[in-house]
Amino acid sequence: MSEPDFKSFLKNLTSRPGVYRMLDKNDRILYVGKARNLKKRVTSYFRSSGLAPKTQALMNHVHHIDVTVTHTEGEALILENNLIKENRPRYNVLLRDDKSYPYIYLSSEDAFPRLSLHRGAKRMKGRYFGPYPSAGAVRETLSLLQKLFPIRQCEDSFYRNRSRPCLQYQIKRCTAPCVGLVDEHTYAEHVRLAELFLEGKSNHVIEVLVDKMEQASTGMVYEQAATYRDQISTLQRIQERQYISGVSGDLDVIACATEGGVACIQVFFVRDGHHLGNKSFFPKIPDATEPAEILEAFLSGYYLDKPVPEEILISHPLEDTELIQDLLAEQSGHTINLHASTRGDRARWLKMALSNADNALKMRLLSSQGYQQRLEALRDSLDLDETPQRMECFDISHTSGEATVASCVVFDQEGPRKADYRRFNIKGITPGDDYAAMEQALTRRYTRLKKGEGKLPDILFIDGGKGQIGKAHQVLDELQVEDVNIVGVAKGEGRKPGLETLFLSGRASPIILDAEQPALHLIQQIRDEAHRFAITGHRARRDKARKTSFLEGIVGMGPKRRQRILKHFGGLKELERAGIEDFARVPGISRQLAQRIYDALHTDAS
Repeated sequence: MSEPDFKSFLKNLTSRPGVYRMLDKNDRILYVGKARNLKKRVTSYFRSSGLAPKTQALMNHVHHIDVTVTHTEGEALILENNLIKENRPRYNVLLRDDKSYPYIYLSSEDAFPRLSLHRGAKRMKGRYFGPYPSAGAVRETLSLLQKLFPIRQCEDSFYRNRSRPCLQYQIKRCTAPCVGLVDEHTYAEHVRLAELFLEGKSNHVIEVLVDKMEQASTGMVYEQAATYRDQISTLQRIQERQYISGVSGDLDVIACATEGGVACIQVFFVRDGHHLGNKSFFPKIPDATEPAEILEAFLSGYYLDKPVPEEILISHPLEDTELIQDLLAEQSGHTINLHASTRGDRARWLKMALSNADNALKMRLLSSQGYQQRLEALRDSLDLDETPQRMECFDISHTSGEATVASCVVFDQEGPRKADYRRFNIKGITPGDDYAAMEQALTRRYTRLKKGEGKLPDILFIDGGKGQIGKAHQVLDELQVEDVNIVGVAKGEGRKPGLETLFLSGRASPIILDAEQPALHLIQQIRDEAHRFAITGHRARRDKARKTSFLEGIVGMGPKRRQRILKHFGGLKELERAGIEDFARVPGISRQLAQRIYDALHTDAS
C-alpha cells in the first residue's frame, strides 16, 4: 500500500459538515469524528506541535482518512454515533448501548386508573412520568406509591375477572375497586395525590394530608388519623432522597470523574422538579482522555434516542458548547441550555453529582478484584495462614453512658454481609463502662454461635486497644471458642484515619500499617461500618427512651413552632431523617434555626 499524501488530501478537503474516519494500514477504523467544518477539523490533527498525547498516539497509527459529507451537523452526529456503535474504534470513547428508559404509566382515562412500569413507544392514552434511571427505580417508586396511595397496579385482564378482593387488599396496598369496595370519588382522590407526588409536588401532598389528619383527629377517627400520619412519615422519607429545590422543569446533572485509566459518568435525573434517581456509566476510554472530551462524546451519543431536558448541568466546560447545544436542540426540537459554571443550588447539585461519580469510580476500582487484593493484603499484613473467609467487628456507642448499644457487622469474601449484622442493647452495667458492654455483647453473640446459630469468623475486630483485646480473650476462653484471630483497632492521634495501631492476639508488639496499605483500607472500612451501625442503633434507642422532645432545648423553638414542625414531619422519628433544607421549608423556620435543629439532632455519640 502506497504512503498517504496527506498534504494533497487536506488541500482538497471540503469545508462542509460531515464525518471523518481515521484508519490504519490494515483498514481498521481507529477513530471516528464529526465536524461542522471537515477541512478545519481534520487539518488540526496535522499541527507540528501542541497535540495532546492521546491524539499524537492516534496519529502515529493513521495511514489514511475517509470522509462522508452530510447536509447538516445533526446528520453528522447521527452518522458518527452509528459508526462508533458498529465499529467500536480503539481511540473513541465507547458507551454501552442501553435499552430504552422506563416510565411510570397512569391509565388516567379509566374510571379506576392503574399504575405500571412502561417501556417503548407511548401509544396508550394516559400520563407518563419519567424517564427513570432503571426499572429498579420504577419498581421502588411503585412500591412506595402503593403504601402511600392504594391505587391498583394489576393487569386489566386480572382486574376485570375478580369476584373477591386479592391479597393486595388484605395487606392494605389496594382498595379493591375490582369488586366495588371503593367509590370513584375516593379512588380519584388517591389518584390526584399520586399525580401530584409524581409531578414533584410532595410539599402540597403533605399539606393536604396534614389537614386530613387534623380533621380525622378532631372527629376522633383516630385510626384514620394514624393512617394519614404514616403517609406523611413515608412521604418525608422519600422527600429526603428526592430533594431538589428551585426547579419546575426538566434537568439533567452530568459529572465525569477519571482515575487510573477508568472513567465514570454520573447522571442525575430531575423531571418536573422531582429527583428520579441517578445512574452510573463506565465508558471505555483511550489513555489520557480528558473529562471534557469524555463528556462531549457522552452528550453526543447519549441523547440521540432519548428525551433531552431543557437544561443540562455538566461538571467540565466543553471545547465547543454551542455546537453540542445546537445539535441537541435540532434533535429534540426545543432550546437546550448547557451550563458548566453555576452558582447556588445548581452548584450544589453539580458537586453532589461529581461526588457520586468519584464514589462510584472508587467502588468500581475496588470491586471484586480490588476487594480480593485487599483481603490478600490483610492476610499478608497480619501473617495469617490463609485468606480470611469471614470477619466480624464490634463497636460500642452511647451518650455519656445513656442507651448503650453494641454492634456486630460481618464481612465475607464478597464484602458486607448485612443479613448477618446484629445489634445488642446493653443492660445492667455501670453507665459508660465500655469493657463491660463489650463483654456482654461478645458473650451474647458467641454463645449463640456456639449453639449453632451462625458461623464463627476467622478474624474478630474490636474497636479498641489492649484492654478490649483482653476482655475479648476472656469471653472466648470461657466459651471455648478457638481459632479466632482477635485484632484490636486503636485510633491514632486526633482519631485521624491512617494512624491506627493494630493489637493482635498472641503478639507482644503492635502493628502500624502505612496509610496507603490496602489492608488498612479494608480494616478502616469494616471498623467504620461497625461504628455507623452502632450509632444508628444507639440513637434509635436513646430517642425512644427520652420522654420529652429535644426540640424544647433549642433556642427559638416555642410551642407553636414545635407543634408545626412535628406536624410537618409526622413525628420525632422522621425529624432525624431530615436535612437542613427540609427543616428550612417548614413555615416559620429560618435557615439559622434549621441549622440549630439539625445540629441538635446530629450531635455525635461516642
